[in-house]
Amino acid sequence: MVELDNVDRGILHELQLDARNRTAQEIADKVDVSASTVRNRIAELEADGIIEGYHPKLDYERASLPLQVLFVCSAPPTERSEIVEQILDIRGVVDVRETLTGRRNLYVEAVGTGTADTVRITDAMHNLGLSIESSEILRQRRVQPFNHFFFTDPYSGKDNDQDE
Repeated sequence: MVELDNVDRGILHELQLDARNRTAQEIADKVDVSASTVRNRIAELEADGIIEGYHPKLDYERASLPLQVLFVCSAPPTERSEIVEQILDIRGVVDVRETLTGRRNLYVEAVGTGTADTVRITDAMHNLGLSIESSEILRQRRVQPFNHFFFTDPYSGKDNDQDE
């Protein structure tokens, strides 16, 4: 584990808000350091594996992939990691989440144009030995940046957990 200070935490928060459109100077102004410090810290955070990459958020429906499906699957725990890599090779699979224990230990998100894609993906997962416990059509996904890197708000000095 890498020990993060408030500068690292501030940089991570700002990158989560909008990494593509935030300049080093804008981040520096928020966390009260120089732009070169921000660039150096980002390089260190990347080298330490804390920042794993920068990914665009896609609107699959606008990209002519109107069907988003969440498959909840069970895989043998001893084979799960190998199976995850094979699942990612299935055309249309965009996300795989692995849980630690029990049944229903893989959550697979896939996109496609219709029923034929869903059937193809389902068949491919069955061929890998997965048991599909449920499949749900997704309507919308909302995410937000983790904003609890600071124990205190650097701008007000108040604890994040304090009531207004």
